Amino acid sequence: MAAGQGPKTPAQKRGVEKAKDPKKALKGLWEYLKLYRWMLLGAIILTFASNGFALVGPMLSGKAIDAIIGPGQVVFETVFYYAGWMVLFYIASSALSYVLGLLMRTITQKTVRRMRQDVFEKLMELPVGFFDTHQAGDIISRISYDIDVINTSLSNDVVQICASIVTVAGSFVMMVIIAPELVTVMLVTIPLSIAYTKYMTKKTRPRFSKRSAKLGEMNGFVEEMITGQKPIQAYAREEVMQERFAKINKEAMDAYYDADYYSATMGPTVNSINNLSLTLVTVFGAILYLKDILSLGNISSFVQYSRKFSGPINEVANIAGELQSALAAAERVFRVLAEEEEVADIYGATELSDVEGNVVIENVTFGYRKEAAIIKNFSLNAKKGSLIAVVGPTGAGKTTLINLLMRFYDPWEGEIHIDGTENREIKRASLRKAYAMVLQDTWVFGGTIFENIAYGKEDATMEEVVEAAKAAYIHSYIRRLPDGYHTILTEDGVNISKGQKQLITIARAMLLDAKMLILDEATSNVDTRTEQKIQAAMERLMAGKTCFVIAHRLSTIQHADTILVVNDGQIVEQGSHEELIKKKGFYYTLYTSQFE
Repeated sequence: MAAGQGPKTPAQKRGVEKAKDPKKALKGLWEYLKLYRWMLLGAIILTFASNGFALVGPMLSGKAIDAIIGPGQVVFETVFYYAGWMVLFYIASSALSYVLGLLMRTITQKTVRRMRQDVFEKLMELPVGFFDTHQAGDIISRISYDIDVINTSLSNDVVQICASIVTVAGSFVMMVIIAPELVTVMLVTIPLSIAYTKYMTKKTRPRFSKRSAKLGEMNGFVEEMITGQKPIQAYAREEVMQERFAKINKEAMDAYYDADYYSATMGPTVNSINNLSLTLVTVFGAILYLKDILSLGNISSFVQYSRKFSGPINEVANIAGELQSALAAAERVFRVLAEEEEVADIYGATELSDVEGNVVIENVTFGYRKEAAIIKNFSLNAKKGSLIAVVGPTGAGKTTLINLLMRFYDPWEGEIHIDGTENREIKRASLRKAYAMVLQDTWVFGGTIFENIAYGKEDATMEEVVEAAKAAYIHSYIRRLPDGYHTILTEDGVNISKGQKQLITIARAMLLDAKMLILDEATSNVDTRTEQKIQAAMERLMAGKTCFVIAHRLSTIQHADTILVVNDGQIVEQGSHEELIKKKGFYYTLYTSQFE
């Protein structure tokens, strides 16, 4: 994030405040809109002018009617005079409305662009724990669907509401001027409309919040199913997944129907109340005309103003559902922006330089939930240049060790030291750059193969990338591609095999000038022959570096300096492969079970 460039964004100002109700959601939206306050001021002026011109029309219409059927001879010049002015005012109103629409779209697009940027930057600053506890589809829904809902509401509904306020206020003033007697008739139905709208708004708000949540849940499920198509088909679980999706889809549909049902009842009901108001105005207006208190022109103008007065109330009732949906979406977006970021580096934290690679873990206890510790009183002394293999059954705490070494999480108790400095006394970014990491779950991005290999080293030359690719035994494959190292990988590398993706990520790690390496089952997606070549290349390229290898296939770590056997978060055995085999303990059982 480019800090210090321009004014602080609303996300930077908001800190950890959480949007828990519509008022805070509106306040959050205003924090963005006020960044374009001068454009908003222009929009407000255009709103007043456009609707002000439109409000003149009914008054001119009444005068034209009185000129036609008033006492004496019809004065057509007067009729055409007023009619001409009506045309000019309505044309001016339409032109200003068009300009207003363009201006509001500009404000809206700038607002949602900045909002999306803030959300994405926030996601880049959140701890790994956030992504461990939230579905990817739900996160994507917030940055795409929810912000699109806000975009639509700001583009259309906000303009409509502002115009309605001006129209209602102006129409009321004109009605009071024309016939205050008839205004008292409308005072019977206006409170009824307002009370009903307020009541229905309270009922629809939680329903629109539920609708957004269910959509996020459905998106998360779909995202999981798309990425897991191969195992789904391999296990012939298509029908089961279809049934599960049908259930989630029905819940989302029910949430949509429930929200839209209550929203749809508002418009017709308020419209009926307004029609009742118009009926009363017509009846009492006729009485006043018969008593020669009002002219037909005044009655006509009053009726038109009453329609303009009640029309916006009806429109607001119709868009109230959309506003509730937008507020619910805004709350979900601001909830992400309000998430606590990674704990800041302590004051005086140092940069990690001239790394040797001595890693000491002292009595570390940690778990992802307070009631369930995964690692208990864990200790390790890894000297520089050593190869530490960590083995054990699933759930024993092997991958958790990586999370602690990289400071994705901090231990509850105990300390981790690098070259004598405790992890929390080192700047987090500096600490992570000291490691190169290859995980079992490969990750490549949309870009060239060169860019993917050079990802961690911005100034890498082609010669360095080629050397790393050769060491990872992927160079010959890349060279056979039509564009070689300039071949574009599609998003997530779907146009290459998993094994090739794994080799590219290994080449990426080899290219880094890091003194410590973390390999989490790094050869799981390559064949046996390639695995042997990679092991030989790694032994040569990792010389002098401290390496942590998390392995399930024990045949790949027989040459490790130290093998840590982990079970239930405890190091139950420690030593070389030969020593542990002779001991015939837990490691021996794990090793021999792979060949039974």
